[in-house]
Amino acid sequence: MYKRILLKISGEQLSGKHEVGIDPEVGHYLARECQKVTQAGCQLVLVVGGGNMVRGAEVAGHGIKRVTADQMGMLSGLMNAMALTDIFESDGARARCMSNIFAPQVAESYTFRLAEKHLERGRVVMISGGIGRPYFTHDTAAVNLALELSCEVVLKATKVDGVYDKDPQKFPEAKLLPQITYHEAVANDSIKVMDKAALGLAMEQGMPVVVFNPMQPDTILRVVQGELVGSHIS
Repeated sequence: MYKRILLKISGEQLSGKHEVGIDPEVGHYLARECQKVTQAGCQLVLVVGGGNMVRGAEVAGHGIKRVTADQMGMLSGLMNAMALTDIFESDGARARCMSNIFAPQVAESYTFRLAEKHLERGRVVMISGGIGRPYFTHDTAAVNLALELSCEVVLKATKVDGVYDKDPQKFPEAKLLPQITYHEAVANDSIKVMDKAALGLAMEQGMPVVVFNPMQPDTILRVVQGELVGSHIS
């Protein structure tokens, strides 16, 4: 069983049945599932993307600089983390919202030592704002933060069951790959479940990545307990 993990949730997943914004039902579901993980004795870092509001690479242009667009995406992730922190606490889960963007009125500024203290006290640590720099996705930030906080694995939550040899939403014959190497995941252009820079960093530092769909009860806990769920990249 893992003792400390990082869970990356996409903004799109958080939007649930809505096209944009946050679906509270998804938030409460995640709170319950994450409580199972912490109650089992595993420390949990949570990184939430911002694609349900602003995706930096898509809004850049027409007068908006890429740097500004990426900063807008970071702020979207911060808003998601703020909402999830409240939802988690309303369900009885202890959580702290931290930010790599300087925003002390709404979140604690992220530092390694403060995050460590929260984790050691059994709190879910939600880290927002990516790594605070443009041109780095929330996926890359997730791997970076997992390394910094000595997490044993990165759990990448998606809307599909794992890594497929091609897009399963376009190709019904697509096959699930239960185990795949870093090199295969990086080299295969058909595999787009995670940012290539994030996968490259994971490969360089030997950080395992599990790609899975968390929307079935107990799935996150099963991964934490070492079951072969979804796709394992190592």
